[in-house]
Amino acid sequence: MDHQGEFRRAALELGVPDDEISRFSRHLRLAIGLSGGSGGPPVGHIGGLPRLPVGMKWPSAGDIPLPLLFSVDCGALPRVDGFGLPPDGTLLFFVNQEMDHEVSSGRYARVVYVPDGTETAVAKAPGSVCVRKQFSVCAELRAELPLWLQEGDEDEDWHPYWEDLEWDDMSSFQRQLARYMERDLPHLDELRALADGLWPSGTGVLIGGYADDEVINSIAEQALAGREKEGEIPAIPIAKWYSRLEEEKHQLTNEWISLARELPEYEAYCTSFVIRHDDLVAARVDKTLAVTHFEAP
Repeated sequence: MDHQGEFRRAALELGVPDDEISRFSRHLRLAIGLSGGSGGPPVGHIGGLPRLPVGMKWPSAGDIPLPLLFSVDCGALPRVDGFGLPPDGTLLFFVNQEMDHEVSSGRYARVVYVPDGTETAVAKAPGSVCVRKQFSVCAELRAELPLWLQEGDEDEDWHPYWEDLEWDDMSSFQRQLARYMERDLPHLDELRALADGLWPSGTGVLIGGYADDEVINSIAEQALAGREKEGEIPAIPIAKWYSRLEEEKHQLTNEWISLARELPEYEAYCTSFVIRHDDLVAARVDKTLAVTHFEAP
């Protein structure tokens, strides 16, 4: 289905200029929401036992087997333009969330891709691994925008990207983005509402969309520090570090995508799996980075 065309036609009917629709659409990503009870055909499972290639050992970190979080049938998922998910096969997500949260090294998470045609069998769970109760999930499309374009609080002068910063407290890059929103996206509220109306937000697991800001922030900090250390860029003065970091995050947001992430729940661990676009297109899921957070009340 031509989702971009569907959005453009609906926006034109609202009287939004075509060039503004194009600018907004460059930032709009469609993610695939997985949840139970939506009534559609099943596209995967939360928990349960995995079907692994015959002879493959249960994914582990050293001698610690990793629980299966969820699995999806790529061929059954809705196709989304610009999202290089494999057209078929199965993606399986393993993680020991407590250990991944404590260590923050990524070694306690694995993503396994099993192409169609591979001989598989239901794996027997190692005695020490926690097997979650299995239930089927269905798919619905969700609209996603980068953090800086998301809607703020209508009752307060607040925005999720720069929160309640005064203009003088914003970095130069944040000011640049604010001017862009005001000058080039005058119908931003209408466009956001339209996208959410076509593809409303929900709960559960998201496949695709934007990577969590905390994850991108960590990648950006490491990238900048690494280039400084190697002499690829001049040392960044402390006073300019924040603004330079915001620019780096903006660029990385275009290079990285959320392969999958759990939406926060009350007092629960939730894991984000992020990957570069190029690695996803090549099915190099071993390049996936995983970060687990604990959502406290």
